[in-house]
Amino acid sequence: MLLTSPVLLWLLPAFVVAHSTHHTHHVEQEPFSPERLEELERKWGTDWGFSGISTFAHLPHIRCLTHPEAEYDIGIIGAPFDTAVSYRPGARFGPRAIRAGSSRQTSFRGFNPRANLNPYTSWAKIVDCGDIPITPFDNALALKQMSEAFQELGARPPTSKSTSSSTAYLHKPKLLTLGGDHSIALPALRALKQIYGQPVAVVHFDAHLDTWHPAKYPSAWIDPTDSSTQSFFNHGSMFWFAATEGLIANGSSVHAGLRTRLSGDEAEDYVDDTQQGWVRIATDDIDEIGVKGVIKTIMERVGTEMPVYLSIDIDVIDPGMAPGTGTPEPGGWTTRELIRILRGIEGLNVVGADIVEVSPAYDGAAETTGMAAAQIAYEILTSIVRKGLMEQAKIGDGKAKGKDEL
Repeated sequence: MLLTSPVLLWLLPAFVVAHSTHHTHHVEQEPFSPERLEELERKWGTDWGFSGISTFAHLPHIRCLTHPEAEYDIGIIGAPFDTAVSYRPGARFGPRAIRAGSSRQTSFRGFNPRANLNPYTSWAKIVDCGDIPITPFDNALALKQMSEAFQELGARPPTSKSTSSSTAYLHKPKLLTLGGDHSIALPALRALKQIYGQPVAVVHFDAHLDTWHPAKYPSAWIDPTDSSTQSFFNHGSMFWFAATEGLIANGSSVHAGLRTRLSGDEAEDYVDDTQQGWVRIATDDIDEIGVKGVIKTIMERVGTEMPVYLSIDIDVIDPGMAPGTGTPEPGGWTTRELIRILRGIEGLNVVGADIVEVSPAYDGAAETTGMAAAQIAYEILTSIVRKGLMEQAKIGDGKAKGKDEL
C-alpha cells in the first residue's frame, strides 16, 4: 500500500537520480604534499604513556611473520605460551603485561643517561613484531610453530643501512622475545644454531637450573628412557634438550641468581648441570662477591666474541618485588641488582634474548612485575644498541690506524 502512495512515486525518480549521481561523479582525492603529511605527524603523531595502541614502548607495529619485506635491526616478538609449566600457569599473558609495563617508554623520552644514548633513535630500527600465534592445545605443535617462527624472523636481513655496514655485529637482526614460559628458549636456540652455524653461549638469570633431565618429574605413565615423550618438553628441561642437541656451547654458559631446591637426597642435579658445561652463581654469592664479582665471573666465562643468548626468568628477582610469576622463590635479587649486572655485561656479543615467566594474574594492581620486565627489556635494548656503536667505533679506529700506518 505504501509503495503505491502518490508522494512516494513522485519522489522515486529524484532518489534514483541522486543515487546514481553519487556514484558517477566521484572526486579523486589529490595526494597530500610532504609538507601536509609532516604537519599531521607533528600534530597527531605522538602518544602519552597512557594513550595509543599497546605496543612495546609505543614502537611501530608490524606483523613481521606475514610481512617478509619489513626491515628491522631489532625485532620484539611475543611468545604467549604457557602450557609447559610445572606450577602456576598464566604466562601466556606475559607479552601483553610487559607491553603495558613499557607504556611510559617513548622514543622522545628514551635517552638512557648511563649509556649516553637513546636506543630508540640510534642506528637500530626497532619494531614490535607482534605475537607468534601459538596453539594452547598441543605442545608438540606449539614447539614446531615457535621453532619455525624464530627461524623465519632470525634469518631475515636487517635494514639496508646495517647490511652495508662493515660491522659484522649489524649484519643479522636481533630478536628480543617476550614470554611466555621458559620453554620458549629451546626453539629460539634451535633457530640461532641454524642462523649462526654454531652453538651459542647462554647467560641464564633464574632461580632454577632448567637443566633437569625430564624424567626428574616422575610419572608411572611414561618411559623415562624415551626422550621423545611429549611431556618431557617443559619449562624446567629445555636447556637439557638444548645441551643434548648441541645448541649450547659447552663450557661457556652461566646460570646466575640460583636458589632452587634439588631433586632427591643429594646434589645430583648439580653433577648433571656441570656435565652440560654450566657455571653456577647462586643468589647468595652476591653477598660475598658483590655485583662487580658477578659481572666479572660472567665476563671471564663467556668473553666478548662468542654469540650469546641472554635468557632472563623474572623469578630471579625476589617475589616481593616481582610477584607475578609462575614459580616464585623467596630470597632473590632486587630489581636494581639485576639491572646493574645487566649493565655490567653489555660487552657480551648478544645475538638474541628473552624475558620470560611474567604471569600477570599473580601480580598486584600496581603491575610491578610487568614494569620490572619492561625496564629489563629497555636495558637489554640499550646494551645491544651500544654494542653496535662500540663495534662500529672499533672498525673506525682500525681504519684510522691503517691510514696512519700508511
